[in-house]
Amino acid sequence: MSRLYEEPHRAFQDHFGTRGIADRVEDVALTTEITPEARAFIESRDMFFLSTIDPKGRPTVSYKGGPTGFVKVIDDRTLAFPSYDGNGMYYSMGNIDSCAEIGMLFIDFETPHRIRLQGRGSVCATDPLLDEWQEAELVVRVGLHELWQNCPRYIHRFQQIKQSRYIPAADRETPVAGWKRIDGMQDVLRPHERAAVEQEGEITLDEWAEKIVTGDEQA
Repeated sequence: MSRLYEEPHRAFQDHFGTRGIADRVEDVALTTEITPEARAFIESRDMFFLSTIDPKGRPTVSYKGGPTGFVKVIDDRTLAFPSYDGNGMYYSMGNIDSCAEIGMLFIDFETPHRIRLQGRGSVCATDPLLDEWQEAELVVRVGLHELWQNCPRYIHRFQQIKQSRYIPAADRETPVAGWKRIDGMQDVLRPHERAAVEQEGEITLDEWAEKIVTGDEQA
């Protein structure tokens, strides 16, 4: 009995003659525990991709970034990560609260390697781990279903230039998000955000768009 494959997967495998390969990959690569090697890899990352399902059953994927090691492995079946201030949509958090089934993809682009996992998430604003992350608003705990290493064959090689200036750190004040400085956003910002914009100054939508196009780190 496979943990991963259902009839639609088997239909493609049988069509292309890969059922045996698929079964061998599952036998060799899949685990239901976070191994020491997987833990070291996960906790060495400063970003991952998160897939969630909205209340209408539609999947979506989100980039999540933070300081190196911001995803913490709690035990061999559980990990946790913070939710920082974002765009105010709380889209991933709302999705997890509605449908707990999620996917996570961790990638090393410099030494091509990736791990993907599937699990069940829960969102909490009073989790005892909340203080582990500077400026975290929520904590997501994930109970592992399956984890497996993927072939790195199609991972392009990139080198990191620097981490985002917006990652919260204890030794400095986090800059206000560039888009929150747009003049047309001021009437919907929260009081502490308006105060931060007053310090850094407002910009126009065109000025913010230019920052994005040119790769300005203040975008």
